[in-house]
Amino acid sequence: METILSIKNLNKRYGTLQALNNVSFDIQKGNVYGILGPNGSGKSTTLGIVLNVVNKTSGEYNWFGGTMETHEALKKVGAIIERPNFYPYITAKENLELVCKIKGINYAKVNEKLELVGLVDRQNSKFSTFSLGMKQRLAIASALLNDPEILILDEPTNGLDPQGIHQIRDIIKQIAAKGTTILLASHLLDEVEKVCTHVLVLRKGKILYTGLVDGMSANDGFFELQADDIENLITVVKIHPAVKNVVKGDGKVLVYLKDTLEAKDLNRFLFEKNVVLNHLVKRKNSLEEQFLELTKNL
Repeated sequence: METILSIKNLNKRYGTLQALNNVSFDIQKGNVYGILGPNGSGKSTTLGIVLNVVNKTSGEYNWFGGTMETHEALKKVGAIIERPNFYPYITAKENLELVCKIKGINYAKVNEKLELVGLVDRQNSKFSTFSLGMKQRLAIASALLNDPEILILDEPTNGLDPQGIHQIRDIIKQIAAKGTTILLASHLLDEVEKVCTHVLVLRKGKILYTGLVDGMSANDGFFELQADDIENLITVVKIHPAVKNVVKGDGKVLVYLKDTLEAKDLNRFLFEKNVVLNHLVKRKNSLEEQFLELTKNL
C-alpha cells in the first residue's frame, strides 16, 4: 500500500514545554486517520510541522515516500488548519474562482466542489451571509479544488451546531469514498469513531495508541458476574490464568481479562470449584472506555 506521509521520532519543544515527544506513524493511501486527544495534546503542532508552518525540534517526516521536496509535495495536499478566511463581500463562487486563478486550476472545478459540499444553491451568495457551518463547507470545497491526494482537517466541526456537525461528517465520508486520503485532528471521540478507519491517540505529546479504530475496542472485554457468595466468587475467579483483575461493585463482580476466555469455559471452571453463578454476561469495552483507560493515569 502506498505511503502518503511518514513521520519518524518527531519532537517539538516550546521552551521547557515538550509539545511532541518522539511521535512516529505512517499514513497509507485511501484511509481516514484521526489524531485524537484533548486540547494541548500536540495534534495541531503535528499538523503544523508536516504542513511546513511550524518548525520541528528534531525527527523527520516525508511525503509520498520522500520522492519530492516538501514544497512540491504540498501542492498535492489540501488543508484547513484555521478558521475559513474568504473575501466577505464577494460570492462563494467568486471566492473559489479566485483560488483557482491563484493556483492555476481550471474554473470547471468550482461547480464540481460546490456540488460536493452542498452549496450550489448558495454559490451566488456573499460569504458574509454564510453560517459557520456553510463557511466550513466552502473551506473544504476550496481545499479540494486541486483534487489533492490527501485532505488535512484540524478540528473540522469545532463550534458547529448539531446539524452543521452532521453535514461536515457526511462530506468527509463522501470525500473518503472517492478515494481521497484524510487526516483529521479532533478532541471528539465520537467524531473519530464515526468517520475514521485509523486512530492515533495523543496525550501531552506522546502516542498512547496507534492502529485501527476497530482494533482499539477489539479487546478481550470483561465478564459481569453474580453469585450468592460474592466473596468466595472473587477468591476463586482470581486464580483463573486468563483473569487480569477483579473489581467488586453494585452487587456485581467485574472480571477483566488478559487472554481470550469464553463464557461457557469460565462457567465450567467456577462450577467445578463449587461456585454457582446466578448472573453471567460478557461485555466489550467501548472505544470511550478504552480511551479513558489509556489516558486516566497521565
